[in-house]
Amino acid sequence: MTGSANDPVLQALEPWLDGGVLLAVSGGPDSSALMHAAASLGAAVRVATVDHGLRPDSGAEAEAVGRSARALGLPHAILTWAGPKPGTGLQAAARAARYRLLAAEATAVGAARILTGHTQDDQAETVLMRIAAGSGPAGLAGMRTTRVLAPGLDLARPFLGLPKAVLVAWCEARGIAYLRDPSNADPRFARGRLRDAWPILAREGLTPGRLARLAERVARDEAALRSAAEQAFETARRPAADAILRLDGTILAALPEAVALRCLDHALTQAGAAPRRLERLETLVLESLLPALRRRVAIRRSLAGFLIAADTAGTVRLDPAPPRRARAKSAALAAGVSPLLGKGEPPAYIGGVCTDGPAEPGEASVLGVARTKD
Repeated sequence: MTGSANDPVLQALEPWLDGGVLLAVSGGPDSSALMHAAASLGAAVRVATVDHGLRPDSGAEAEAVGRSARALGLPHAILTWAGPKPGTGLQAAARAARYRLLAAEATAVGAARILTGHTQDDQAETVLMRIAAGSGPAGLAGMRTTRVLAPGLDLARPFLGLPKAVLVAWCEARGIAYLRDPSNADPRFARGRLRDAWPILAREGLTPGRLARLAERVARDEAALRSAAEQAFETARRPAADAILRLDGTILAALPEAVALRCLDHALTQAGAAPRRLERLETLVLESLLPALRRRVAIRRSLAGFLIAADTAGTVRLDPAPPRRARAKSAALAAGVSPLLGKGEPPAYIGGVCTDGPAEPGEASVLGVARTKD
């Protein structure tokens, strides 16, 4: 591979090019830099462009990316999002379709890793929108540099630590043409409105760099808390012939609240419960379960389709809720969103299920979801 010394773009990308790699390239400056940098490094990668079919020019733009890829000697595929499009939650649906199509293409060509062009600016937007949505630490940690997208398939973001301006300048210095997606400035979407607000936020010190640094710090702390909670879960778990799960409540009651909260969340996940709203988990654990365990009072509560019961001996049981109650809980979880800063407010979950950015109106997913890229 060509040397990458003194080139931040090549340095950021080079470690991610081993093995079968599929590049997700929309034609914007970030993903165009991704494709051209990979070619500059001599990497044997494949390229895919998702045509969402949401704008009249999308097909021609995807074909233009294909021509550029082939000129670089890189195989290219256009992945089309076919079928009817939703009237609400459009960007969430587009994101889900994009990753579904990319995962299918990666599997078909034998790629073990998909690379995207997300930047530090994207990370900052993600964190800011999750703050607005009331997310917990798992959400404020923002997008992860890498995550499992499907069994045997990782999604990675080599440029997550680079400002977008670096990638734009890299393209312009090399005469690399790129597209500009008009939806990125569309005031109908929260990210478009936020981008208009960045100059004001930056003057107050709320810069993309600082928000990205916040995400790094929160991710570090969240990982430590999650590890402590999983260890506590293994210590507190008891044989459960008559229940899905049994836990020693004495151990739970002695934990710091932040760890106890995550311990029960982990228990619910292990039991197969539906995703939890953070505020409902906090109400259950902090206002009901822990006080009851410390006073040795029996309680019985429900959350995410499960009954959580504590007896006077301090044993905590998790069992599936009766069907009617489980359905009611699921309906409540899927209920409409409330307005917040001019956008829909998704439920703020504690878990790290969603790792990809802010939500748009009508979307209900864990901690917010990423918008269409570039």
